[in-house]
Amino acid sequence: MDARPEKQERWDRRMETPLAVASLLFLAGYTVRVLAHGMDQVWLDLCLAVTLGAWGVFIADYLVRLGLSGLGPLRFVRSHVLDTIVLVLPLLRPLQMVKIYEQIQRRHDKPRLTLYARVMAYSSLTVALLGFAGALAVYQHERGASGATIRTFGDALWWAAETLTTVGYGDVTPVTTIGRLIAVGMMACGVALIGAVTGSFSSWLIQTFTREDEKRPPGGTPGAS
Repeated sequence: MDARPEKQERWDRRMETPLAVASLLFLAGYTVRVLAHGMDQVWLDLCLAVTLGAWGVFIADYLVRLGLSGLGPLRFVRSHVLDTIVLVLPLLRPLQMVKIYEQIQRRHDKPRLTLYARVMAYSSLTVALLGFAGALAVYQHERGASGATIRTFGDALWWAAETLTTVGYGDVTPVTTIGRLIAVGMMACGVALIGAVTGSFSSWLIQTFTREDEKRPPGGTPGAS
């Protein structure tokens, strides 16, 4: 029996709590640095150190799991796409709550999440995280720009909601190059993710009604004589 999967499983269990704490620290540190304008520089530097330290935890965990897998770097990246995305964008770390929940359910011999529920959970959580992270990033680059319409974090949140839902009223728009690049990424993600949520919910409803029809006895429809 190969000892690598067992070692990986032990490592994953050991790192669940540290990684969850690191993700919260990363989000808190980044949020404070963006929103706390009047804070002393020493506290802002401390938040930066916390953010970089949390990122370092993600990098160390990724490298350890790469070593334990016995795979080459490219093959490991292809087989761990979500982990790689979280490494690059630690704000998306809460996405892995769905995977952890599924593992817990299996340990208690309860039914696993269905495919539709998993897609809706992943997509909805990603939309919320992308909206918050995108609002923070755009606000950071737009608030001091000449001719900016995104002047407050509230404006940024409103813009993120417009962009992810592809409504695009045009009342607030980014004017910087980085802000517009963030907008392009959020538009693409918004179309894909919201489509996944609505499509999965529709498929789930159709599947549910189909099963009810199959269980209904012949002649049991309303109005049947």
